[in-house]
Amino acid sequence: MELWQIALIVLAGIGAGGINAVVGSGTLITFPVLVAFGVPPVVSTMSNAVGLIPGNIASSFGYREELKGQWRRILGFVPASILGSLTGAYLLLHLPEDAFETIVPVLLVVALVMVVAQPALSRHLKSRAVRRAEKAGREHVAASVGDKLPTGRYILILLVVFLTAIYGGYFAAAQGIILIALLGLILPDELQRLNGLKNVLVLVVNTVSASTYIIVGHDRINWIAVICIAIGSLIGGYFGARVGRKFSPVLLRTIIVVLGLVAIWRILTL
Repeated sequence: MELWQIALIVLAGIGAGGINAVVGSGTLITFPVLVAFGVPPVVSTMSNAVGLIPGNIASSFGYREELKGQWRRILGFVPASILGSLTGAYLLLHLPEDAFETIVPVLLVVALVMVVAQPALSRHLKSRAVRRAEKAGREHVAASVGDKLPTGRYILILLVVFLTAIYGGYFAAAQGIILIALLGLILPDELQRLNGLKNVLVLVVNTVSASTYIIVGHDRINWIAVICIAIGSLIGGYFGARVGRKFSPVLLRTIIVVLGLVAIWRILTL
């Protein structure tokens, strides 16, 4: 690569790290850049996964305040993330390279619908919980970090985390959007706290899949691209987390929708 290409990849990594800290889909900045510079799609995906890990670590650290009181919850979800990521990495290494071009836009459309409908659906779920509590003759208390989730809802969240991790291990683009949209529908908590939870789970997925790529397909990774993206994502992840925490829920959802639409356009035009 020439010097100007390296500089652009570092800048793309900064943008990807910052966006991943706020909502996700940073891969849709770095992936097209690598492809435009002649890096094969699967190599770009694998290199992205490895290079974005420093940014994932920085963004998770940046949301440490929102993660307080959530570690028991996180530890319960991590096994599903690990298993899903391993499954997705296996699919990437064995399925045709262009398979995601058909699958990913459909998943993104579903995610955007969930993001738009999330406030109304959350109100519906809360109202239903209140009615159930009143019917049972108990005083309703809003869900908090320490509350134990009903078994059915907990299993549903594990399934969502697992399926999203498969997607993340396979392609990773906009997995944060999909995950936070689904968590917002099922898990009663503030959006910024869910964003912190999302950052940690995405870090787990990317770390597992990247480790798999390094062990199984290290010869198919572009290490120059990895270093450039790693440097950029570390910077972007840290500052993105600091800025993202100050965003209002409405602004955060708007960013999610806009990035989701951009993601669909970029994937369809690759």
